[in-house]
Amino acid sequence: MQQLAIFGGTFDPIHWGHLLIAETALHQVPIEKVIWMPSFYPPHKTAALFEHRVAMLQIATRENPAFTVSQIETKRSGNSYAIDTLIELSACYPNTHWYWIVGLDTFQTLPRWYRGEELAQMCDWLIAPRLLGGENITQSELICKQVRQQLQKQSVTIHWQLLDTPLVGVSSSLIRKLCRDGKSIRYLVPEEVRSYMKFHELYRR
Repeated sequence: MQQLAIFGGTFDPIHWGHLLIAETALHQVPIEKVIWMPSFYPPHKTAALFEHRVAMLQIATRENPAFTVSQIETKRSGNSYAIDTLIELSACYPNTHWYWIVGLDTFQTLPRWYRGEELAQMCDWLIAPRLLGGENITQSELICKQVRQQLQKQSVTIHWQLLDTPLVGVSSSLIRKLCRDGKSIRYLVPEEVRSYMKFHELYRR
């Protein structure tokens, strides 16, 4: 049975923090490949054009043979829901043990996801700690245990582990703000991604 991980998100834009998380997952868990899954139509936010976000992902990941970018969500209309993505990928990759890579703040909302209780049991969860209000690893573990307890009340079993990844205080929202303010984003994103953003004038006012 092969072991694959999904790394879903808006990636608006992808940055070094995302790449560190995916690389950590590859080495911490016996994963053969990380499938990057940009949301085609994020249900709770607006984002740059899908074509731009995919292009930046492909630029940032092309040198790592264990990374692949999927555009499977373009086959669906309407909102992009995680469980639909996993069901479709399972059809493409049979006999697979699935992992889902997610940031701590997003994992905290899992009980409220569309069909979240069902999704929670379909894969193992790899949680990337985030710099939220000075949280440390102990606090991150506590939050994850609280999510597990919420799901247990619904008779849902979930398997999760924290990724031992460097805590990088960079986010896509910070990068977009810096771009709007005309400030430098050098060293926050891969240089070729930065050049792409500059050429296409992404995230400018």
